[in-house]
Amino acid sequence: MKVYQGVMLAVEIFILAIKMNITWTLAVIQFFFPPEPKNVKGEIILITGAGHGMGREMALRFGKLGGVVVCVDINPAGNKETVDMVKGQEGKAHAYQCDVTDRNAINELAEKIRREIGDVTMLVNNAGIMPCKPLLQTSDTEIRTVFEVNVLAQLWLIQAFLPHMMETNHGHIVAMSSMAGVVGLRNLVPYCGTKYAVRGLMEALHEELREDKRDFSGICRTMPRAVPLHLKDFLDSGLEAQ
Repeated sequence: MKVYQGVMLAVEIFILAIKMNITWTLAVIQFFFPPEPKNVKGEIILITGAGHGMGREMALRFGKLGGVVVCVDINPAGNKETVDMVKGQEGKAHAYQCDVTDRNAINELAEKIRREIGDVTMLVNNAGIMPCKPLLQTSDTEIRTVFEVNVLAQLWLIQAFLPHMMETNHGHIVAMSSMAGVVGLRNLVPYCGTKYAVRGLMEALHEELREDKRDFSGICRTMPRAVPLHLKDFLDSGLEAQ
């Protein structure tokens, strides 16, 4: 058993070394030959949780880049502030209130956006909650809610907007993950579970669309910096090219 474990450890270290070399090589290449920034002008970009934090910063940045920003949040006051800020920098933005844990509400929202603005071409699943306490102190309601907001809502939204993207073979789906989706963290058991789930669903969706011969380059998962997060400065540094 010890010999087996030693061999497996050596193999894993070898594989890790190869992956690190590949990553560093690609990083050096992209440093000297950065990819062209994607032109989002005219894209209809739906961002959930746009009423504050990362959602607001992304809305501001996409608005500045010429996208038509559809701000969705359960909090109408914060959402309106975001829209006003986007318009204040001469961007285009629209506010919609929606509880993303309500699948019927999502379907109604999708239809309303199609009628009033057009078909969403970029979906940013940003809305999320993070109860921070030991698992045994977390109520059943809190556990259920964090999975509804962080995981199920993403599935409902993808099901609502992906069909048109597939029909036109054009679209982008972005999911927000975190280091809690890479390593387990104390006092964040349900939250970590949701972020691991996001990684899995996005990787599986990537494979599903690839096998369907679709242009799957628009499926991505991003891991933001730690909060407090000044995403606008981060995007200004060139992230939009990724």
